[in-house]
Amino acid sequence: MTGAFLYYFVGLVVSRFGSLVIEPVLRRTSFIRFAAYKDFVAASKKDDQLNLLSEVNNTYRTLCAVFSLLLIVKVYGLVEGRYPVFKGWDATVLSLLLLVLFLFSYKKQTAYVTKRIKENE
Repeated sequence: MTGAFLYYFVGLVVSRFGSLVIEPVLRRTSFIRFAAYKDFVAASKKDDQLNLLSEVNNTYRTLCAVFSLLLIVKVYGLVEGRYPVFKGWDATVLSLLLLVLFLFSYKKQTAYVTKRIKENE
């Protein structure tokens, strides 16, 4: 892998983690609340700044994901050090987690596209 591709891929993974893990946790705990998607679509047609604000919002979510993943990696390192049975399984565990992450990303994106189509009918 080239350096540029690796950075892009890591960024993609972090962004997806934020979308699929961080955001739902914060929504379930009522830390954040979203407007209805239908309202967002209607408002974004009237206010061209809304898309920019949404992008900035997603940047903050991604930063939350970065720090969460750094903590998870640190905890995994501690667990691996304490329980040697985990040594050598890094690539397998990572591959399975990435597979699950991107399967759910695909599912979420498909639902998003479908919802967007329905809102524009």
